[in-house]
Parts: sequence; C-alpha cells; structure tokens
Amino acid sequence: MDEVSSRALEARNDESVLEAFIQENKGFILSAASRTMKRYVTDSDDEWSVALIAFDEAVKSYEESKGDFKVFAGMVIKRRLIDYIRSESRHNAEISVEPYAMDGDTGDGEEVSGLQLEVRSKTAEMADNAGTSGSIRDEIAHLSLKLKEYGISFFELEEASPRAEKTKNACAVAVRTLIDDADLKAAMIKKKALPMKELSKNSGVDRKTLERHRKYLIAVALILIEDLPHMAEYVGYIKEKEG
Repeated sequence: MDEVSSRALEARNDESVLEAFIQENKGFILSAASRTMKRYVTDSDDEWSVALIAFDEAVKSYEESKGDFKVFAGMVIKRRLIDYIRSESRHNAEISVEPYAMDGDTGDGEEVSGLQLEVRSKTAEMADNAGTSGSIRDEIAHLSLKLKEYGISFFELEEASPRAEKTKNACAVAVRTLIDDADLKAAMIKKKALPMKELSKNSGVDRKTLERHRKYLIAVALILIEDLPHMAEYVGYIKEKEG
C-alpha cells in the first residue's frame, strides 16, 4: 500500500489527521475537480466545496480493498461533481419554466421544504454576494463534516426533506422540541442519533414521521446547534414554532 493510501486509512478515524490530510491534498482535490469540470477550478468556486465534501466522503468510506486511494477519491469527486452539475441543470430548468417555485410553491399544493429548495437555489443566489459566499461554503463544508458523524451525506438531504406543509410543520415542532430540551439534545449529540421514543413523546409527533425524516431533522438540528447563520436562513420557519 502506498503512503497516501495508508494515511487515508489513518485519517478515516482521526479528525485531526483528516484536517491535515485534506490540506496536504488540496492540490489533488482542485486538480480532480478541474479535470471533471474541464476548466480551472479554484478554492473560491462552488465546485471546490463539492469536491472537498466528496474527498471527505472518500476518506470516511475508504478501505484497503478499494485499491489506490487517489484513484478511488478521484472517482468519488467526479461522481459528486456530476451530481452537482445535474442538480444545477435541473434547478435552472425549473427556474425558467416554473418561476413560482422560488416562492416555495410547487404548483400542486405541496410546500417545498427549506433545505430541499433553499440549498438548491438560495446558495447560488447568496453566493453572488462576494462578501458572504466564502462563509456559506464554509458553513456547508462544516455541516457536511458534522453530518458524517451521523452517517449522513449532505447530498441525501434533498430526498430526506419533507414536502407536504403538514409534515413540514410537524418536523418544525420536533426540531424545536429537540433543541429546547437539554436532555434530548445531549442524547442526540452523544449517541449520534435521534432519541426517537422520547422525542415523539415530548413533541407529540408520530414516530413514523420522525423515522421517515430522520436525516433532515438531524441536519436542521445541527444547523441550529452549530450556530450556522447563513444556513439557518434556509430553515427560518423553525423559529415560527417556538413557544
């Protein structure tokens, strides 16, 4: 096994090593992103954040049986960037055909959730502001790393987000209950999982709803717990459920 692959295995279980490993391989990450995008990518581009998240994902899932780490990481980065390109293409098509979607209305009576719509659209909109784009990317990268501790990929959030207004409101109540209850919050952070039984009992939200949207609930809770101001704007409706 080569030195880089050995270090990847070490970084998989040690956050301090992982941070150093990422810095050591910044050039490789940018190069892999540039090859996929067929243009020069810098650490000021949104594609850098996607590639960085993908590299972290590659480290966390790497095993010796997967061969050379850089080859494996390059494939993960390429796959995630292609997913990102497709997502952006779909989003641009939606905006041109269905401008009402920007208001959260899907046109069929369903409300698109905060993370499902805003992460797809507002990030691009806010990134136009040079003074905040770096902070947004930093927050996304930070949230992605925290989600990894719970076995969740940032790219899973769109699928895990509630769509119906009723479900969205129930999730808001559940998150507020979780955040406001010190014991429940501590249990989630310690066990890296939602305290389903207690949360359902204290919030009055059906356990099946909690289980179905587990990844989304954890993500929103982490945004509030970690105090990520730009990301918190995407889930501002949660505060409406206070009290």
